[in-house]
Amino acid sequence: MLLRRTVTLLAGLFVLFVLIAPSDLEKFTFEAFLRVPLEGLIGVMVLVLLPDRFRKPAAVVGGIALGLFAVVKVMDIGFDMVLYRPFDLVLDWPLLVPAIDFVDSTFGRFASVLAVVLAVALVVGFVFLAAASVLRLSSVAAGRRPVAVRAVALVAVACVSLAVPGIPVYSDAAATSLVDHARRVQVGLHDQEVFAAEASVDAYRGQPGLLSSLQGKDVVITFVESYGKSALELPDVSAKLADGNARLAAAGYSARSAFLTSPTAGGGSWMAQATLLSGLWIDNQQRYRNLVASDRLTLPRAFREASWRSVGVVPGITQAWPEGDFFHYNEIYAAQDLGYKGPKFGYATTPDQFTLEAFQRAERSKAHGPVMAAIPMVSSHAPWSPTPDSVDWNQLGDGSIYSTMPASDDPPESIFGRDPAAVRADYGHSISYSLESVVSYVERYGDENLVFVFLGDHQPAQMVTGEGASRDVPITIVAKDPAVLDRVSAWKWDDGIKPGGSAPVSKMSDFRDQFLSTFSPPRP
Repeated sequence: MLLRRTVTLLAGLFVLFVLIAPSDLEKFTFEAFLRVPLEGLIGVMVLVLLPDRFRKPAAVVGGIALGLFAVVKVMDIGFDMVLYRPFDLVLDWPLLVPAIDFVDSTFGRFASVLAVVLAVALVVGFVFLAAASVLRLSSVAAGRRPVAVRAVALVAVACVSLAVPGIPVYSDAAATSLVDHARRVQVGLHDQEVFAAEASVDAYRGQPGLLSSLQGKDVVITFVESYGKSALELPDVSAKLADGNARLAAAGYSARSAFLTSPTAGGGSWMAQATLLSGLWIDNQQRYRNLVASDRLTLPRAFREASWRSVGVVPGITQAWPEGDFFHYNEIYAAQDLGYKGPKFGYATTPDQFTLEAFQRAERSKAHGPVMAAIPMVSSHAPWSPTPDSVDWNQLGDGSIYSTMPASDDPPESIFGRDPAAVRADYGHSISYSLESVVSYVERYGDENLVFVFLGDHQPAQMVTGEGASRDVPITIVAKDPAVLDRVSAWKWDDGIKPGGSAPVSKMSDFRDQFLSTFSPPRP
């Protein structure tokens, strides 16, 4: 008897937890669970009033549905922690492949297979447990129909009579979540058509004289990993930007800065980079795959067609990268092509300073025609600890000098097991290091013919930004030739390398056209 009651109690607690648990881990408070789920009351009434021959099949089907809902809720929590949004039942499945590839490349094939097995076991376990729990509860309630009906009616009346504004007594979170997911499914099913319509407009495709105002300039576009607007509030980063601004001004450079709204947050760097370079809003993997299968004019391709040597320096690429062909680079330098012989620092395969030095050696250290480079740097990628120290450029060599510094191969998700205050401090330190690499590169290797653009790809995880942060990231253009910044004056960006709170904000997808129109003849 005691065992049966214990099983019934545990089944009830499990169903209750699934129905009322928030989809945001930060909202997991004691008060959040002191609510009566309306969906549970309705479910009990339906199952109690059904004839026995229909009740059991209905309980099993309802339990399976509840188990799948629990799986989706777990996915929602994970996506909210990393990407600031719920899981999309239509568009997010392709993201699971890069996740498995990451585990495979970081921890090995056994770990990736184990992760898949555990994920499948989790899904099956949730579904079985939910189905068994609902079936158990329905049997108990059906055995005491009068008592169950009166209990449901009493609880429903209590929820209404005890309701106080601002103090929720009941919960409809499960129904609300289902409605939200249904709406996103509807949008997702039509997203491919919407994207095709957006991609069909390519105003600068085939225009003569593109980028003619930058002839003879080396143009470098550098993505600083996780460099979001929130970073500007950190003392380390603010001080580094002030110092860098003064140093660049002393060296004869001027800068303008603003904000771009990224299509992603917390992760998905490749989507942000594709957005900026293509001029299309890439906020899901389906759009990314459609983009790289298209013939869209990207900034690297526009420079290449205008007689620049176009290169991609991508230290985060450690295996085959067929999507790279879409950007039409003359040359792609992946991690293994940079000549780095030092240790890993967290996720980063190569310290940012070394990445920039490798680019300089390969492309700008000798007599050359104009070069355009897109460089996604990785030192400020989570987990943000440890971060290498800046070293004298003459001592970089093959990177062996970094062997004297503390290093690790901690995965990005290790931040969730650390003290949030320490994570924020490490994040600020890593962004400061990346900004120092950019500033010192321009100081050392810049000249009248260098135009350097650096920007964030997305905001960091919510552990750093807090809940409700925007998706805005800083962007800066630096040049010594005053003619370059005269042309961008119409953008009305702020002076210096740190945008102010009222600096202009535009979508990241607008940058391609803004850049091309500014440095090209007017369209006919």
